[in-house]
Amino acid sequence: MKAMILAAGRGERMRPLTDHTPKPLLEAGGKPLIVWTIERLARAGITDLVINHAHLGARIEHALGDGRTLGVSIAYSSEGDALETAGGIAFAMPLLGEQPFILVNGDVFSDFDFAPLAARARMLGDDQAHIVLVDNPVHHPAGDFALRESGRVVDDAPRLTYAGIGVYRPELFAATARGHKAKLAPLLRTAMAHNRLRGEHFRGTWIDVGTVERLQALDLALRTGTGRTGTQPGSARG
Repeated sequence: MKAMILAAGRGERMRPLTDHTPKPLLEAGGKPLIVWTIERLARAGITDLVINHAHLGARIEHALGDGRTLGVSIAYSSEGDALETAGGIAFAMPLLGEQPFILVNGDVFSDFDFAPLAARARMLGDDQAHIVLVDNPVHHPAGDFALRESGRVVDDAPRLTYAGIGVYRPELFAATARGHKAKLAPLLRTAMAHNRLRGEHFRGTWIDVGTVERLQALDLALRTGTGRTGTQPGSARG
């Protein structure tokens, strides 16, 4: 199956670092954030990748090339102006094809195992997506969605935070006009309202590397091996 890595964001909160370097290419532990994700996908046997980009996108293509050195094959979806999450996915649909695909944000660090997620793609049934949820980080205490024991995602409390990882059917984006900006959350909420959204609670290491401070904390943890990276601010712990 294919996986799409979202890499088109401007990274405003990471400035001035992102003035000259795309956010997914910022390094932690001596390696770009996006490379950590690519390597985890490759270890799970997911090697057919699509990466979208906008801000400084040519640098992403130059750094990763066709993916051969990382054991994967990369196709690029160049947006020019960032189209937001759902808009970027809809724009990349000709590259993604007609089958369910994995989606992962290019600016998260996690030890999530993608192999079971790929297996879930074959068990979607009538569901339009299966998303991964984590404990609410300190910067997002309200969370996004609640999760029933059955795995059904609902609008209830207590809430968990969407991890930026999931499996999606292309049909979820059928009404999103190609080339137009569109957010993902409204589509997920519509699927939830129609009882067609499932999820899982991941309790491992997960860090939304959204600020310079979080990047520095992750870099220190990876370089020194001190502590568990999942205990850094902005992460989910099990």
